Formats: sequence, structure tokens, C-alpha cells
Amino acid sequence: MWLKLGPFQPPAKETHAMQPTSPLTTLLDAATAVAPPARTTPGFYLRPRPHGFTAHICASPQNLCEVRQLTRAELLAQGVEVDAVDSAQLVLSELVGNSVRAYGDYVPLVVEVYVTSHGVAVNVHDPDPGTLPRRRATLLDSAEAETGRGLGLVDLLAPGWHVRRSAIGKQVRCRVPSEPSWD
Repeated sequence: MWLKLGPFQPPAKETHAMQPTSPLTTLLDAATAVAPPARTTPGFYLRPRPHGFTAHICASPQNLCEVRQLTRAELLAQGVEVDAVDSAQLVLSELVGNSVRAYGDYVPLVVEVYVTSHGVAVNVHDPDPGTLPRRRATLLDSAEAETGRGLGLVDLLAPGWHVRRSAIGKQVRCRVPSEPSWD
């Protein structure tokens, strides 16, 4: 099921006791209601997946902001601790930013964020299987460097990240360490 959604709005607080629902479920329920959404965001398509979501986006500041907000809301609803949520958002931003620097604004990307038994998965697919991310020799605490720290941060926040070719180009796969709340 593909949905074209407007900007993410956090769900209203429930006042009665119910099974907690994730923001994505609430968002999808609202999107499939009879009335069409008041506004849609071009280049932002959302699909649910177990314990998370997949977003097909054209990289833009607005779409990055929306996918970051959705990441935060969904991971908090899944019971992920705040530090891991912040790390997942930063990893997501770095990977999307690297794709934009490599391929330009509005590059089509597929972003996957979901909770696993080993932590939070943050995967970003881009359309070029040939160009691989490269770590620069920039020190993370360099006072002079304006760029070049992104993959070093990803190394710290998601150790063991890797790249693999995919059906649509390549996928950068990361796992932010976190204890699942369903244990």
C-alpha cells in the first residue's frame, strides 16, 4: 500500500486507556479516512513496516525535516530511549546529506527506519551503485574543518555500518545500538 501524505503531525493524546498505537498507525489511519488530506507534500511517500516505516522521498529540506520528525515520533512510540532516537536522527541526516552532496537536491531516496532486536536500523538507498561513501581524514574535534566529519559521526553512533548494492542502486545500512522495549 502506497500513501501520499501531508506533513507529519504528532497524534493527539488519548484520554482513555487503550492499546498504545504508533504515530505511523495514527498517521496511516488519518490518511485513509474518507476526507482527503488538506495538504500533501510532493516527493514524500510513506509505507509502514513492522516496528517502523519506509519513506520514498525526493531529498529536500522539507522532506528531510518530515522524515526526521517521523523517525523521532515512531521510535519513541516503539519505546526506544531518547539518546538512541537522537542518534538515529543524526545518522539519518548525515546519510541523506551525503546523498544530496553526491547527487544534488531532489535526488530520489528510500529511507528505512525500524526497530530490531539489535537496535534501530537506519538504511538509506540512493540511485548510484558506483559511488561509495568515503571517510575523510578530518578529525572530529578539528576547529578548522567545516565539512568531512559526517561518516566519522556515523562510525561512532552506528558502529559497523556498511554499504551494499541494491536493486535501485546502493544501500547504506546502519544499526544504532539500543535495547528493544519488547524484551
